[in-house]
Amino acid sequence: MNVNLELTDHCNIRCVMCSQSTRDEAHGVPEKFMDFPTWRSALLGLVGLPDVHLCPHWLGEPTLHPEFETFVEYAFAINARNRIFRNFKLHTNAVILAPERARRLLRLARTPDLAPDTFQAIHFSIDAFGVEAYRQVKGADHRDRVFRNVERFLTLRGAQPWPVAHIAFVVQPGNHEEVLHFVEHWRERLEAQRRPYRVTGDWPGFDQDAIYLRRLNTGDQGRADRQHAEALRRAGIVPEARREGSF
Repeated sequence: MNVNLELTDHCNIRCVMCSQSTRDEAHGVPEKFMDFPTWRSALLGLVGLPDVHLCPHWLGEPTLHPEFETFVEYAFAINARNRIFRNFKLHTNAVILAPERARRLLRLARTPDLAPDTFQAIHFSIDAFGVEAYRQVKGADHRDRVFRNVERFLTLRGAQPWPVAHIAFVVQPGNHEEVLHFVEHWRERLEAQRRPYRVTGDWPGFDQDAIYLRRLNTGDQGRADRQHAEALRRAGIVPEARREGSF
């Protein structure tokens, strides 16, 4: 069971493929941060539900929450023997993934009395290779910072098996010609870690690291699918049947 508990609907970038870029209020109401009593109550309400896969994200950037570490550390602290959630996934744009934050997340993945793969994956939404493409697609000038943060996270993780890293790229008009450069760059970084990974055009699963070239969801889906297929061809990737996954 996938459970998304959105810590905030604030975001620090304006991705053109996200509804955050088309309206001032992500959910049609003023942007907010979840308070701690709500977080605690929501977590305790999961007790007894089967096979919960918890993700503190929906439209906002969870690491923007001023108490992000407190919230996530509390969730792991009360999850003894995985009584609340079986797996945890974090989606982030990695703009504010400082070294100490990365180390804290990696420590949580080693929390005693939990299944080793409890902190299952971090999904890094990067979506561009070059500075200009990043600015066009993400609506911000954070390309170099994001690449540096993700590369440092991979280095800090070292041989630690969990969480796996999904490095994501939504193929679209502003970036589709960069797919090969993106794949080559991250392939080099993952190979330097000497751990298994895959390059995929659809949801990668959670058994290993992945470079994930995702298709754009849009009103003209046929055009987006053709552009996605062409980008995969350029990168030498065989298209796969679409699978169920998690946002």
